[in-house]
Amino acid sequence: MQEQDIYLESDPPPSEPAPRPRRHESEGIWALAGRVTWVGGLVLALSSFMDWYEGSGVGVKLAVIGWHTGVLGKLVFVIGLAVVAIELLRQVGFNLPTSAPESLVIIALGVLAAVFVLVRVISIPAAMLPANSVGVGLWVSLIAALAVIVGGLMRAAEEL
Repeated sequence: MQEQDIYLESDPPPSEPAPRPRRHESEGIWALAGRVTWVGGLVLALSSFMDWYEGSGVGVKLAVIGWHTGVLGKLVFVIGLAVVAIELLRQVGFNLPTSAPESLVIIALGVLAAVFVLVRVISIPAAMLPANSVGVGLWVSLIAALAVIVGGLMRAAEEL
C-alpha cells in the first residue's frame, strides 16, 4: 500500500501557488474610492444650486445659480445624481454588467460633467448679463467633477 498525502479541502495542494489575498473594499485606501466618488457626485449635484455667475449693475448685485444657466446646469445636476445612484446601488449589491465596468462609467460621467462646467467657465451666456464674472459655485462644480474622475480612477485600480 502506498502512502498518499492527505490534504484538507481548504488547503491548496503544495504544487499550486497560494491564492493572492483579495482586497476588501472596506479597508484602507480602497474604502476611500467609494467615499470620494459619492461625495464628489453629491457635491456635483448640489453645486447646480450654487452661484455660478455674479456681477453688478446699476445699484444691483446679481448672482445666478447653475440651475438657471440653461441645459448644462441641469445636466450637471443629473450627472451628480447618477453618480450617487450608482454608488447607492453598488452598496445595495446591484452591479453594472461586466461589459460596462462601474469605474469606466464613473470616469465617463466625471469627464462629461467637467466638460460641461468648463464650457460654462469659458462662455458666460449672454442672457446672464450683467453677471460678468464666475462665481464660487462653478469652481466647486469643477472640483467635484474632478473628484468623481479621481474616484473612478481609484475604483479602476481597485478592479485590477
